[in-house]
Amino acid sequence: MTSLENLFLDLKDIQVLDKTIPYTQYVPLNLSESNLELSQLDISNASKFERFIESHLDKNKASVAYGGYIETRNLYKRSTVFKNNNSEERNIHIGLDLWIKAGTSVLAALDGKIHSFQNNNNLGDYGPTIILEHQLKDYVFYTLYGHLSVESIATLRVGDVFTKGQQLATLGNASVNGDYAPHLHFQIIKNIENNFGDYPGVCSTTKLPYYLKNCPDPNLLLKIY
Repeated sequence: MTSLENLFLDLKDIQVLDKTIPYTQYVPLNLSESNLELSQLDISNASKFERFIESHLDKNKASVAYGGYIETRNLYKRSTVFKNNNSEERNIHIGLDLWIKAGTSVLAALDGKIHSFQNNNNLGDYGPTIILEHQLKDYVFYTLYGHLSVESIATLRVGDVFTKGQQLATLGNASVNGDYAPHLHFQIIKNIENNFGDYPGVCSTTKLPYYLKNCPDPNLLLKIY
């Protein structure tokens, strides 16, 4: 049987941000613990973090910075969301981040319907989040859109239908998006289990093998790089 990932290879012209911005205006961004420049930056301060992103875009004459799939980051140490009591630290990012200004249009990657949505409003969390349910041939899977504006989920209903490329939401600012520089967290999920309006976007080293299978690289679908 053809795998879901193989089906992704045949799909074309998929974007999840403003259609007027071509992928030629996207630039990679390394936010891993190996980036020594980040050690000089107070990444717990959203305003300073946003200026860092803007400077990176300016230097590269780009509109969007992308990256982060299976990236080990120190960014999450500031929040108890990623380490509770004696649990193993979650610091490996399992979605793709697209960094651009607040208010940017967020688009449905493919035809689908609203599975769930929720405002995950803890420090370091997603803020307003939407999960779409899709079907390709015999495969049902999900895409998650995190760090949205509050307005994005104000009138949604479970079951609402969106077509590929239709505006789904807009990006939120630091006051609502978990206290980050504005960006979209985009993630593919095969088995969503009983999750509703939320799904882990960061995992521990021990759980990585499971999430590598359940959350394939979003670039297989988007084909940015």
